[in-house]
Amino acid sequence: MRKMQSWRTEAAGRSFPLGFTLLSFLMVFLGCCHGERTNVGLIHENTEPDIEKIFHLAISKANKENEELQLHGVSVAIEPGNSFETSKKLCKMLRQNLVAVFGPTTNLAARHAMSICDAKELPFLDTRWDFGAQLPTINLHPHPAAVGVALRDMVVALGWESFTVIYESGEYLPTVRELLQMYGTAGPTVTVRRYELDLNGNYRNVLRRIRNAEDFSFVVVGSMATLPEFFKQAQQVGLVTSDYRYIIGNLDWHTMDLEPYQHAGSNITGLRLVSPDSEQVQEVAKALYESEEPFQNVSCPLTNSMALVYDGVQLLAETYKHVNFRPVSLSCGDDSAWDKGYTLVNYMKSLTLNGLTGPIRFDYEGLRTDFELEVIELAVSGMQRIGQWSPEDGFQQDRPAPAHSLEPDMRSLVNKSFVVITAISEPYGMLKETAEKLEGNDQFEGFGIELIDELSKKLGFSYTFRLQVDNKYGGIDAKTGEWNGMLREIIDNRADMGITDLTMTSERESGVDFTIPFMSLGIGILFRKPMKEPPKLFSFMSPFSGEVWLWLGLAYMGVSISMFVLGRLSPAEWDNPYPCIEEPTELENQFSFANCLWFSVGALLQQGSELAPKAYSTRAVAASWWFFTLILVSSYTANLAAFLTVETLTTPINNADDLSKNKGGVNYGAKIGGSTFTFFKESNYPTYQRMYEFMRDNPQFMTSSNQDGVDRVENSNYAFLMESTTIEYITERRCTLTQVGPLLDEKGYGIAMRKSRSLSQKLSKYRSLRSFISDWPYRDTLSQAVLEMQEQGLLTKMKTKWWQEKRGGGACSDSDEDSGAVALEISNLGGVFLVMGVGSFFGIFVSLLEMVLGVKERSDENKVNFKTELLDELRFIIQCSGNTKAVKYPKNSSRSNASSKSKGSSLSVDSLPVDVSEAEAAGKHNQAKK
Repeated sequence: MRKMQSWRTEAAGRSFPLGFTLLSFLMVFLGCCHGERTNVGLIHENTEPDIEKIFHLAISKANKENEELQLHGVSVAIEPGNSFETSKKLCKMLRQNLVAVFGPTTNLAARHAMSICDAKELPFLDTRWDFGAQLPTINLHPHPAAVGVALRDMVVALGWESFTVIYESGEYLPTVRELLQMYGTAGPTVTVRRYELDLNGNYRNVLRRIRNAEDFSFVVVGSMATLPEFFKQAQQVGLVTSDYRYIIGNLDWHTMDLEPYQHAGSNITGLRLVSPDSEQVQEVAKALYESEEPFQNVSCPLTNSMALVYDGVQLLAETYKHVNFRPVSLSCGDDSAWDKGYTLVNYMKSLTLNGLTGPIRFDYEGLRTDFELEVIELAVSGMQRIGQWSPEDGFQQDRPAPAHSLEPDMRSLVNKSFVVITAISEPYGMLKETAEKLEGNDQFEGFGIELIDELSKKLGFSYTFRLQVDNKYGGIDAKTGEWNGMLREIIDNRADMGITDLTMTSERESGVDFTIPFMSLGIGILFRKPMKEPPKLFSFMSPFSGEVWLWLGLAYMGVSISMFVLGRLSPAEWDNPYPCIEEPTELENQFSFANCLWFSVGALLQQGSELAPKAYSTRAVAASWWFFTLILVSSYTANLAAFLTVETLTTPINNADDLSKNKGGVNYGAKIGGSTFTFFKESNYPTYQRMYEFMRDNPQFMTSSNQDGVDRVENSNYAFLMESTTIEYITERRCTLTQVGPLLDEKGYGIAMRKSRSLSQKLSKYRSLRSFISDWPYRDTLSQAVLEMQEQGLLTKMKTKWWQEKRGGGACSDSDEDSGAVALEISNLGGVFLVMGVGSFFGIFVSLLEMVLGVKERSDENKVNFKTELLDELRFIIQCSGNTKAVKYPKNSSRSNASSKSKGSSLSVDSLPVDVSEAEAAGKHNQAKK
């Protein structure tokens, strides 16, 4: 079948130049009548409803222009890329006697529809960016290879020598082939980067590598599904600035939302097939969007696919003015085909038509290689046409001349020169630390200095810095009513702008203008860092509260008493002390009160004892006590580490309310005449009013500069009120200081600038009337530039540089204590050692007492001198040798019996009967030894 189609195509191609006119004439007569309805199919994605609208609009227009023509549109919607749904719905449409099918725009779905139409020999009109076009397909889209030639011509015309080609995927490589081959191996370097790496739409890694490669010219070729996100992420990584220039190789790029890049400064150039300036395009757009001004925004909503569908319908209608074949019902379940399909396609390719996309012509291969493109550029005012491209003439630049006005642009700062006054205030304005003598602008550095420098580069003005001698920012003097400081210099026209940590207040704005804030902040409290409280001597008792320790002591005594009582009540606890005597006269109980106390404390300390309960009652109490001590000791151990290692931080103040009450004897103040003092003065909040009254009544706590206040905080029990950004700068360098509590207000720093001369004169007369005060001509321009720097992250980068890197910044970043394990010091465990020492000394004392009492008892019993006996005992102890001790005064039987009877609780070993055999054996052993 494919061979027959190929042969038929070749035959048609060979005979077309000579006999096609006659063949067309015959087809008119052999065709059916014009009165029948002609069905045209459209398969479109459900995400693009405008394609269906313009399809029916085109059919309606074609029917109006030719009353005999009765085109009827049959459209179905599919999920994007759903080939199964495409095949199913197309097969259903084939039964409706179609003469042509307009395919979907997604590749997978379009290829399936194309293959079905190919098998049925039904004309298929494609609007995609596709290299492969074969019968019976008519691809109305300009051929990608020709678009590649246009890109090459633009690169040559713009004078790019080295550049980077950034493409989406492999299907776009044939488009950029011309760019890769234009210089050869000996020419400048052309870098190629693919940005779609199947990373779920994340192109930042590729874009960062492109930025680090230090190339500033890019040719971007990709689909509209990825280009909007590509440019969004390119702006995020800093590739959409005035340093970079782009050529976009997608004919639909002007339909993007380009407003975010309109003021970015990048040179973005592209091509478009549909010109919004065309009368035909305007007419269709007005009917499509039902608006008299359909192109109000920077972007154009009319896509190439929409325009090509419209042109395809007009091309089909023009064809049916000359030929009219009777369509047949087709089925996907058999081998049926429309034998007139190839003929209709060949006739369509022979026509020339002016449509929304310009002249529509096809070459001998049926490809649209002869077309015209507009070269456009994104400017601040919107999309601007700068030239035209065609295969014959190439790129013809026709950039419109800049509009000249008789009146100069009053808002432009280009070639203007300004005097900028500043004050020494770290890190906004500082003198450079160098041994060389510097003059002029070279002697200054800082955040504010760099901000003015960046604005000058961006807006094209020059500047001269001048230092405020008294370092006062400025305000209205309460006594004289006159302005002072930097603001007085600006009001008197001795300076044009002022830059430092100058707070925007209503009072200051009555005399000067400000840009939008370049930094937001608030009033904070600078105070020394909380001091670490020394650990308590008995910190090992901290895991339990005093109440728990009390209940633990009561439980200990209760269990001990219970064991003592139950031991005496239970018969099983009364034992024979001498197992050798079968019928003892006395029984012994191991649970004396002292033993009960020892048993309980041994269990509590997880050490145990030699005592073992025997009765069920004592065992029950012991088991419950053991369980209790298990849970208690586990809980104690779990909390002990935290209480031994965590050091409590103490600070006398935590917020402004504590400060107003002078807790801990902390005094406070602010800079004299500064915006911080003015804030407290004008505030109606009771806490802030108390603070103002304290500062007013105690001027000795006020300072002439921020530096004096910081030094006083470090050296005394003093808190200083100042801006939070300055506190951030100080705490990065002075590790003993910190900010206490939340911010007390919200405000911003701005660039002060003078007002116009006429309004300055009105100001003295109408100081309280804001209606007479207009903007300085450059305020909006400067504010817009500051806003752009904020959006680009430049201000954040500058703040990081001057706060954390320059002039000793970052010194305190690693000063915080490690959150991991720390070594315990003697102060943490002092109580444990104390308990051990007290217990040891108590044991020694008791041991000495027992020794003295024992010596006293022996001396009285044996009628010997106490002092002699005590000295003998001490001599034996001092020898520290041997573990046996001789009995100096052995007890005889009578004495033992008497002793036994007197005690009445036990029997002496001497009272036991002697075994005769054992006595004889002992006697023989003694004789042999002698």
